[in-house]
Amino acid sequence: MLIVGLTGGIGSGKSTVARLLAGRGAVIVDVDAVGRAVIAPGGRAEAGVLAEFGSAIVAADGTIDRPSLARVVFEHPEGLARLNAISHPAINAELTDRIGSLADDSIIVYDMAILVESNLGRDDPTHRYARVVVVEAPLALRIERAVGRGMGEADARSRAAAQATDEQRRAVADLVLRNDADLTTLEAQVTQAWTTIRSWAAVDRGASSAMS
Repeated sequence: MLIVGLTGGIGSGKSTVARLLAGRGAVIVDVDAVGRAVIAPGGRAEAGVLAEFGSAIVAADGTIDRPSLARVVFEHPEGLARLNAISHPAINAELTDRIGSLADDSIIVYDMAILVESNLGRDDPTHRYARVVVVEAPLALRIERAVGRGMGEADARSRAAAQATDEQRRAVADLVLRNDADLTTLEAQVTQAWTTIRSWAAVDRGASSAMS
């Protein structure tokens, strides 16, 4: 089993790359979606988040109101750290459960925005990502894409500024895909990347066999 971390800044095309990798046989785990699931009704972190932040984030039906939570978290400097301290262990536990049910020869891709900024996908030694693929594009193009999807420009720039820099992502990357052209060009890069990823998996399988 090979687990690859896939990351990129807002508007980089990370989700498109994940979709293209899925079409080539990768098992995609949307870590951002897992983060939403753990605070949804019945989620692993729901009770903890409600206890930590109280009535300010409670919807009329007693569940977590995500816009209210976002305001509380981002209006107070310590809020995000408090939320992460509760939600990130829950996300990692969920990842362990999900990966544990997959075939041993799977190639798994953790699709996550905050790979550099967090310990997500690294907590469990047996289910942590071993390689990192970074998708990048010029900031102006990334903002243009985000705005084209309906996000306000100021919001897009604020989110980009809050994320890791290109340099920080490159520092942990095993492979960088440059998404500044058309989809055909990106697809060609993903095809090459998939060949590389499969070679990583083959090396890992060989190492595991040698140790057994």
